[in-house]
Parts: sequence; structure tokens; C-alpha cells
Amino acid sequence: METASAYKDFTERLRLFIRKHPALITTTLSNIFTMRLIGNKTHGDLAEIAISEFINQYMYDFRSIHVGKDLYRAKSQEEDIKIINEITKVEFPVSLKAYGHGPLQLSTDKTSSMFSLLENEKKEEGKIVDQEQIKSLLNSLVFLDFCKINVLPLIYNQQSKHCNILVFNYNLAYQSISQIMRIEPDERRKHPVYRFYAFRNKYIFEVRYGDATANALQHGLWTHTKKGYQFFDSITNGWINYSDNRLLVSLFSLALVSSETGQNAALREIKKDIKRLKQELCK
Repeated sequence: METASAYKDFTERLRLFIRKHPALITTTLSNIFTMRLIGNKTHGDLAEIAISEFINQYMYDFRSIHVGKDLYRAKSQEEDIKIINEITKVEFPVSLKAYGHGPLQLSTDKTSSMFSLLENEKKEEGKIVDQEQIKSLLNSLVFLDFCKINVLPLIYNQQSKHCNILVFNYNLAYQSISQIMRIEPDERRKHPVYRFYAFRNKYIFEVRYGDATANALQHGLWTHTKKGYQFFDSITNGWINYSDNRLLVSLFSLALVSSETGQNAALREIKKDIKRLKQELCK
């Protein structure tokens, strides 16, 4: 089983698990997004640990390893956690994203390979509309390699307190592209971008400029969970409510100024609670 199909199998299994036990993922996502109360970027880093632990504790046919930032920087792939199917023994990397409902970076494309490829393509008035040309682009190694990145986005709406796990459907997106348009810089945007549209100018995704002068928000392949919602599959079976867990913030605060004796006592109680939750899965 190749990694792409192994990842698809995992997301399907995760969807079925969530449908059967929605309270577990609601609790986990609430705890993850609560970390925004500590810092705007804290939830992203802790999401990697939390989802990895969620898999290890509750999804018995899978095992997960948090790669960690030091290892991540040394990797050629965009990878935050590694998942192992315990039945087939297939391993596959996963890139975790924790973003608000809106712009979503699917790939950093650090070498700017996608943008460079598009710049060298023949265009008519800044557009690529020939379907054979578009098909050839999508079948290039640059875009095919992008499809191999397993991205698991955790999406939240802070105002409505709704969240979702939305996986971008590459196949549907690629099949729907009718034109590619070069958007020139303006007052809001310093660099050009290439936007991919479906029929009737329905937004799908965009490739942003990404040379050495570009920052993290100005390069890579991006989409938009609002504008391109139809090109995502919801693993949580739609939007679910979440709430801030201020008790968790208090627990972190006290743990940071306590000794290992107190931390061990708290850890024992947490492990008892997880054991209780596991027992309830079997009922």
C-alpha cells in the first residue's frame, strides 16, 4: 500500500471513529484551541503532540510518532508526525496545520518550484486556459510531488466557536481546474500570485511568489477554507462546537511552577481518566 492510499485509509478510519465517538475529538480539539489563550501560535505546536497522542491512545490499529522541530528541519518532506499502520506496517508522514477558517497554506514550496514553472508557461493575457496545457502542468513532477504531501488541517472559527478537520481533495481540485490566472501586485499584495479557478471563476487554490525576499505568508501553495470549501472533505463530519478549557490553562500554569512530585501525581490522575475513556469505548 503506497503512502497516499495509506493516508486516505487513515483519514477514512479517523472519520468513522469520530462519528462513533464524537466527544473524544471535541474534547481534544477544545483543548488544542484553548492554547490560543496562552499564545496565538502555541496551539499549532501543541496540536502536533495532541493529535499524535490521540492516535496512540484511541486508534488501536495505528501508532504515531511526533517528529519534533529539530528532526522536522532536517527532513526533505513537510512532516510533523509519522503514522504507522500496525496491520500493514506502512509508515507515512503527516503535516499538521492549525488555522483559522480562511487562508490555509498547503505547502511551503521552499524552492519556489511551482511558481517558477508557472512563470515559464505560455499565457494569453495573463491566463492559461488551454486544457491540454493545464493537464500537462498538473502532471508535471512539481505538482505531482505536491499531491504526495499528507496535510491534516485543524480549522477553527474563533467567533462562532466551531471547528472542523478538513482534508483538501487534490483529485477533485485538479479535475475541476478550468483556468489559471496570474494576478499582478497591487496595494495589498507586494508579489504576484497564480490563482486556479473552476467553472464560473470558482476559487480553488493559488501559488504565491516565493523567492528569497518573500516571507512565510508570501510563498507556497495556499487555498481558502471559505472560498474553496467544496474542495475539502470533512473528517469530523461537518462543523462541531468547541469551548475554551480554562481549567487546562490553570493546570499548565501550576505545572510550570510545581515540582516533579506534584507533576507525577497529576499525571497519574490523567492516566486514570484516559483509561476510563478507553473503557467507555468498549461499551
